[in-house]
Amino acid sequence: MRTPWADTIDQDAVLQEYPRPQLVRDSYLNLNGLWEYAITGSSAHPRDWDGEILVPFSPEAALSGVGRQLLPGQHLWYRRTLRLPDGFVDDANDGRVLLHFGAVDQDCVVYLDGEQVGSHSGGFLPFSLEFPPALADGAEHVLTVDVVDVSDTGHRSRGKQAIRRGGIWYTAQSGIWQTVWLEAVPRLHIQRLDLRPLLAERTVEIVVAGSEDAEATVVLSADGEPVASGRGRTGSPIALRIDEVRPWSPEDPYLYDIDVRLGADRVTSYVGMRSVSVERDSAGQPRLHLNGRPYFHAGVLDQGYWPDGLLTAPSDEALIHDIRSMKELGFTMLRKHIKVESLRWYHHCDRLGMLVWQDMVNGGRAYNPAVITAPVLLPVRLDDRRHRAFGRQDAEGRDEFRAELDQTVLLLKNVPSVVVWVPFNEGWGQFDALDAVRRIRSLDQDRVIDHASGWHDQGGGDLRSLHVYFRRIRPRRGWGTDGRAVVVSEYGGYSLRLSGHAFSSREFGYRKLASREAFSAAFAALHRDEVLPAIGAGLSGIVYTQLADVEDELNGLLTADRTVVKADAATVRAVNRELAERFALVAQPRTPHQEGVRDGSQDRRA
Repeated sequence: MRTPWADTIDQDAVLQEYPRPQLVRDSYLNLNGLWEYAITGSSAHPRDWDGEILVPFSPEAALSGVGRQLLPGQHLWYRRTLRLPDGFVDDANDGRVLLHFGAVDQDCVVYLDGEQVGSHSGGFLPFSLEFPPALADGAEHVLTVDVVDVSDTGHRSRGKQAIRRGGIWYTAQSGIWQTVWLEAVPRLHIQRLDLRPLLAERTVEIVVAGSEDAEATVVLSADGEPVASGRGRTGSPIALRIDEVRPWSPEDPYLYDIDVRLGADRVTSYVGMRSVSVERDSAGQPRLHLNGRPYFHAGVLDQGYWPDGLLTAPSDEALIHDIRSMKELGFTMLRKHIKVESLRWYHHCDRLGMLVWQDMVNGGRAYNPAVITAPVLLPVRLDDRRHRAFGRQDAEGRDEFRAELDQTVLLLKNVPSVVVWVPFNEGWGQFDALDAVRRIRSLDQDRVIDHASGWHDQGGGDLRSLHVYFRRIRPRRGWGTDGRAVVVSEYGGYSLRLSGHAFSSREFGYRKLASREAFSAAFAALHRDEVLPAIGAGLSGIVYTQLADVEDELNGLLTADRTVVKADAATVRAVNRELAERFALVAQPRTPHQEGVRDGSQDRRA
């Protein structure tokens, strides 16, 4: 099955967009395209190559041109030549070259001209390597990458990938699956930015991390005009106050531009001024708040899988299409499910105005059905310090998850649209969830945490998070008594098979419908009969399953190829409008809105 964007791919210019929108530097050499590949049984460099692969699509993805499954114990090799363009490195400024990988699944070793220059473990996070100065000599060099992937056969983080796919588990993939690129930087350069919007104080704090201790200059602009500036040492906060703040929201996704200079180095970035929290409304009910006011999160579960590219979207336009499609249906949030996306996806959520709940990528040994499946129907709640019961008996795997949790938070904490962290889902590799909350809080004090989405609630975080399948959504008398807002973080999952749009003869869903009319009617009834009444009892957010069909799962609002909206669009918009209106009626703010903060609903950017 192919998406409409598959036919527009230029193998000589695939996914060329700048991959890091919140740290943009005027130096960029994209290495996507056709590489040589080989699949072998050892770590010895291959003498013969099997053919060409279109990077950054995994060999299991149709768009790679390979169509082969990498198995545990095998090695996936990549090779290409490269030559830096004239002037790419400024020798007078002692420049150096960084090689960036958006993501490589799962472990890799990188070689230049046969010599190892670096390695990385973990399949969902970006990493960078510094190349030796010899690369800048103008000669042709050979870049080689060796990848291994145990997928779901060990304790490593793998998300929803499975060697034996089926149901809610999808085709395992491997290798390079996000953009590969080079940039040149001076010796003294900006390594990262830490952006913290403090809406109530009308201030943004910016920490510039540099390769050396030095003074950095920061300018904040609105609509091309500077509104604040400051100087400070690397590693220390630079506070910029804005006289009249324009908050970021889905209705008005306004972004301030940032210009940062450190010595000869310059990067541009952006920030959205917004606050998120759980606070009690005027009736004393805990509610999700955005910018100091109760705000209903009407969301959709977003797996981020594509029938032709698997974890890799076929184009930047495809990413935009998913976000816009849900926004046009009236949704205000996407829950990025058990996947860390490319940074461009988050950028599009920032600029288009879509809240994001970010899941961590799960791992661990094989999951016990009594732990991850029985709670669908039975009130099972286990203590997640019982590591073996949750498939977390490996101390190495637990340490790896903690490290990846930290890295994910640091990677995405600048993203305005990310408002909720979800470390664990349905007990998949869950362990010590209360410790995960403490780790996240130490890194990010300004977001909401859903510590155990679905079941095995340990009583922590900011949300009481429910998954409701095969039964009705029913308000409970105790909702909100512990100070946590109540959300139904998965529900629905209604499936509809449309001829010509199904991946296989299998059909997984939580309720099967026979026609688009029946699907639309069932969707409307679910929300009007069950979700709407629950809002008055304290329901503060919902996550419908799901955005699009994925392989055997035919429970998407869109078909897997993204060509058909299964439900009547007007019906879905009407339902979401009714939910928002009911929430606004019953969830009144306890205190007046912050003075000096403009109401974006009255001043919207096109």
